[in-house]
Amino acid sequence: QVQLVASGGGLVQPGGSLRLSCAASGFTFSDYTMSWVRQAPGKGLEWVSGITMAGDLTYYTDSVKGRFTISRDNAKNTLYLQMNSLKPEETAVYYCARGLRTTVLLPGSQGTQVTVSS
Repeated sequence: QVQLVASGGGLVQPGGSLRLSCAASGFTFSDYTMSWVRQAPGKGLEWVSGITMAGDLTYYTDSVKGRFTISRDNAKNTLYLQMNSLKPEETAVYYCARGLRTTVLLPGSQGTQVTVSS
């Protein structure tokens, strides 16, 4: 069974940092490009960042460039997102997804809540 389970979210003050992780199972993780996707309250899914299979190329939406860093560890079947200088408008549920610039979530994907507030 294919599963993507995100973790590491929480409550953080504006300007703070969090590191998200996504554990993948049920497929060969290293064979897929991966993305982080978020959904703010009352809004649709937004692509945040993507990474190639080997992790040698990374991509970001303009609003997070210079503050977020995507990475992966294929030996651990895990995707990461380091988020710095967080803003209140980035409060959302964050998911990982298969694909480079996708907002399509696999059935049963589990996200992690990030709340940026003072």
